[in-house]
Amino acid sequence: MHDLRLGVIGYGLRASLAVTAHRPGRGSRVVAVADPDPAARARAAADLPGADLVADHHRLLERGDVDAVVVLTPDHTHEQVATDTLRAGRAAFVEKPLGISTQECDRILAVAHETGSRLYVGHNMRHMGVVRLMRDIIARGEIGQVQTVWVRHFVGHGGDYYFKDWHAQRRHTTSLLLQKAAHDIDVLHWLAGGYTEVASAFGDLRVYGRVTDRLAPGEAKRDDWFDPARNWPPLAQTGLDAELDVEDVSVVNLRLDNGVLAAYQQCHFTPDYWRNYTVIGDAGRLENFGDQPGAVVKVWNARRSDYRADADAEYPVPVAEGGHGGADSLIMDEFCRFVREGGHTDTSPVAARMSVAAGVAATASLRAGGAPQSVPELAGELAAYFAAGQRR
Repeated sequence: MHDLRLGVIGYGLRASLAVTAHRPGRGSRVVAVADPDPAARARAAADLPGADLVADHHRLLERGDVDAVVVLTPDHTHEQVATDTLRAGRAAFVEKPLGISTQECDRILAVAHETGSRLYVGHNMRHMGVVRLMRDIIARGEIGQVQTVWVRHFVGHGGDYYFKDWHAQRRHTTSLLLQKAAHDIDVLHWLAGGYTEVASAFGDLRVYGRVTDRLAPGEAKRDDWFDPARNWPPLAQTGLDAELDVEDVSVVNLRLDNGVLAAYQQCHFTPDYWRNYTVIGDAGRLENFGDQPGAVVKVWNARRSDYRADADAEYPVPVAEGGHGGADSLIMDEFCRFVREGGHTDTSPVAARMSVAAGVAATASLRAGGAPQSVPELAGELAAYFAAGQRR
C-alpha cells in the first residue's frame, strides 16, 4: 500500500496532528505545508523534513501530488480554506469546530455535497478511551435508556490557552461555548443519541476582564505565555489579549430532539483541568472520574441508597499513547482509511455541524439574558447525503 500524500494548511496550535499524520512507509506522509507565518514554516521544516513549504494555501492545492488536505488553520478561516480544498477536488480533514457559525457549517457541507469531495471533521474525543467506554456501557444497557446528561468542564489552563490570542475574540470564535465546547457538546449528543433542539444559557466574563496586564493591539503572544506556577491565582495572569470579549464562565441547559435533557458548564479559571460526565438512564447512572490513565468510570444500577463510593461496577479507562489519550492517532487513521475507501466513520460532519449549531444557540441565549434559542434544522438533502456515507 502506497503512502497517502497529505497537504497541511496551517501549522500553529494543532501542528501536532500533522506530525501524527506523517508516517512515511506506514500509510501516510506529509508532502507539503502551507502557512503565511515564516516562523510556522520553520517549525514545519524541522518537524517534517522533506515537506515542501509554501506561504499561500492555493499553491498547495495546485499541486498534483496531494491526495488529501488537513486543515489546521484558525477557526474563523475554516469555511474559506475548507471550501477551497473541497472545490480543488481534495478530501478535507477540518479540525474542530467545523465553523464559527451554523451558516458557515452549512456552506461547507453544501460544497462537499456539490463537489463530491470527502469531508471529515476532527472530533477526536469520539476516539478517546473514556468516551468510548461510556458509550459502550450505555450501548450494553447498563443504565437503561438515557434520560439526562450533565457535563462539567474544568478548563484549568483556560487563561493561558484561550485568553492570550485570537481565541479571546468573539469575531474569531463566536464564543468559547462554541470553540471550546464543540467537543463536549458533540460527545454529549453522541452519548444521548440526539441533537440539541433548544438551548438556554447564562455566562459572563467574571475574572479575566479584571486582569490589567494585556498585550498591546497587534502584539504577538509572549514567549512565556504558559507558566502555571507564575500565573496563579487567575488574577495574576499576564499578557492577556488586548481584545478580550468572550465569557470565562458559562452554564447551559439543552433539550435534545429525542427528549433528553442535558446541562453543560464551563469554567476557565478553575485550578484543575478535567471533564466530568454524568449520564443518568431509567435504570442507573454512570460517571467518569478523570479521563487519563488510571481513571475510572463507575456505574450505579443495582439499588437505591445514600451516596456510596463503592459503585456496582467500575471500569478502568483504557490506556493509550499519544495526544489526547491516543485519540489524535486514531482520528488520523480513520481519516486516511476514509480517503482511501470511503464508508462509515465514527466522526460525522453532520454531528460536527450540530455541535456548532448548539454552541451558537447557547451563545445567543447567553447574550440575550438566557432566552431560549432554537437550533435550525439541516437541509434535508444534506442530511440524507451524509447519512448515506457521502455517497450519491
